[in-house]
Amino acid sequence: MHAQVEPKRVAKEKVSERREKFVHLAQSRTVNAIRAIRVIGKLGNKSHYEYDDADVRKIVNALAKEVDALKARMSAKSGKAEVEFSL
Repeated sequence: MHAQVEPKRVAKEKVSERREKFVHLAQSRTVNAIRAIRVIGKLGNKSHYEYDDADVRKIVNALAKEVDALKARMSAKSGKAEVEFSL
């Protein structure tokens, strides 16, 4: 009887470890992504940079596209996508 209980306990511990790893990495990477977006937002200082509405749309669309890809990857299994962006 103990032989059947041990594999279940080990499996639950592995799931717990995987969950902890996910939470740690998700929090860290989300904070980094938010910081990166805020740095991009600093480009909005027109006294230091010159840009037009088309540039802003391209940046916002690229970010939105990646958020959509993130949602798709998190809801279903798929491969990695390449990073593409240019003004």
